Amino acid sequence: MKIKRLGRDAKSTKIMRELGVDGSGIKIMAKKAEVMLFYITNMHVGAANILKQDALSVGADLAIPNGTITCAFKRVDALLIGTKKHIEILAKKELAQPYGLKELAKELRAYLKREEFTPKIMGIINATEDSFYPKSRFSPKEAIAAIEQMVSEGADIIDIGGMSTRPGSEEISEEEELKRVAPIIDTLAKKTFGVRLSIDTYRPKVARYALERGFDILNDITGLENDELAQIAAEYGAGVVIMHKKGDPKTMQQNPQYTDVVAQVSDFFKERIHKAKAFGVQEIILDPGIGFGKRLEDNLVLLRDLVEYKKFGYEILVGASRKSMIDKIIPTPVQERLPGTLSLHQLALQNGATIVRCHDVAAHKQLIEIYKAYERV
Repeated sequence: MKIKRLGRDAKSTKIMRELGVDGSGIKIMAKKAEVMLFYITNMHVGAANILKQDALSVGADLAIPNGTITCAFKRVDALLIGTKKHIEILAKKELAQPYGLKELAKELRAYLKREEFTPKIMGIINATEDSFYPKSRFSPKEAIAAIEQMVSEGADIIDIGGMSTRPGSEEISEEEELKRVAPIIDTLAKKTFGVRLSIDTYRPKVARYALERGFDILNDITGLENDELAQIAAEYGAGVVIMHKKGDPKTMQQNPQYTDVVAQVSDFFKERIHKAKAFGVQEIILDPGIGFGKRLEDNLVLLRDLVEYKKFGYEILVGASRKSMIDKIIPTPVQERLPGTLSLHQLALQNGATIVRCHDVAAHKQLIEIYKAYERV
């Protein structure tokens, strides 16, 4: 008899299927193979003590501060640890408990739902003169050739923008922004590329111009702050990228602060999803806004805990391509940040992202195909 330890990413369902395990047994045991962690804040001490006992009774556990059992505090933070099966049973159990545990149970159930999406590449086309990466700047004629190349390299979505929103960038007029992108939009309206087209704007006139000419995604860095954008997206049946940012591009990197960046972005998404649906928007994509009013540590924590946003049931987009967070980790000029970009985007895919927004499509196509092959093992 021999034994070997499997890696943390080993697919228990696939292994059991190969072993010839009964289908119903696979369904039950697969839930026992996935360990889940939940950080709970500001919980009533009574709720903490009840949840601790209930967790232990089903085989899970709750890490709580010393003194919780004697009610030394009125409210505590805690770490809930359990397999997917444990959490499933515990969520049902807590529906009958007081001190806010019923609401907690509903939240836990939301985390158990899984929507599966195929990883996609969004290629970046900037019709600007001041985007932070010079090689992403294109004239209208150059843009069409660049789009054709990105499509041939494996892009699923092309994202076109006419105004830089990099940290410290100056805002231009809506008319100037439209003037920059209109020739590209007009040319694309006459061509068929077989990919989706996204307009990167928060200006209503620019959004409407693109959507009425065949674009079907509105990439809004303000996350539908403007009601008119929500109305336009709904009118044309367009998908909307709801991105989180703090402040405006000119000042957003001037000492941004968060008490809990993952939770605060989650609250923002909840509010804006509700708004989008109220206006009739059907397709929603969530973008935590890497580098938009975030410190290095905020960006890294967001990448680590992207799984938090899967509870909403929508695709998650991450755009860390060649951004300054790489330079903050290891000093590197923007022209040499492709390896760091690929590393960050691989982490994003592993932790829940389904769309990566990038400058280098061919390299990301290779990354995604390798990632998909690894996921099939």
